Amino acid sequence: MLLKAHIMTDKNIYFPQLFLRLAIAVTMLSAVADRFGFWGENSAWGNWENFEAYTRKLTFFLPEGLSVFSAYTATFLEILFPLLLLVGWKTRIGAYGAGFLLLTFALSMTVALGIKAPLDYSVWVGSAGAFLLAVQPKYFFSIDHLTNKL
Repeated sequence: MLLKAHIMTDKNIYFPQLFLRLAIAVTMLSAVADRFGFWGENSAWGNWENFEAYTRKLTFFLPEGLSVFSAYTATFLEILFPLLLLVGWKTRIGAYGAGFLLLTFALSMTVALGIKAPLDYSVWVGSAGAFLLAVQPKYFFSIDHLTNKL
């Protein structure tokens, strides 16, 4: 009976887990697309220079050179972790990485801009969702799941 309940529970999380993976990944990639001008008039930053200026606001405590480096580092990680989540390869690493990266953003935004900004952009929710994803026992519809079956 316990085994049957466990199997039914697994089936109940297939699609919500996939949806969470995709939502975190697409949201993070959308932010990257914004700083490269992909969203046009609907952008928050619209270009790399505006994104660097925003990063300097969030990292006001760092020297300017380190602030610029953090913009490049954040962008690299905001591409890497979502790609891992999208394909479901090293999903746990991608989820923990996204969780810690979003937590760092949320804390920086809170200190630099106040609590409203990270709440409006759902950065706390994204971080919490990524950490929830990171502690899942297995990842359905993923390369990880396929390779564990072999």
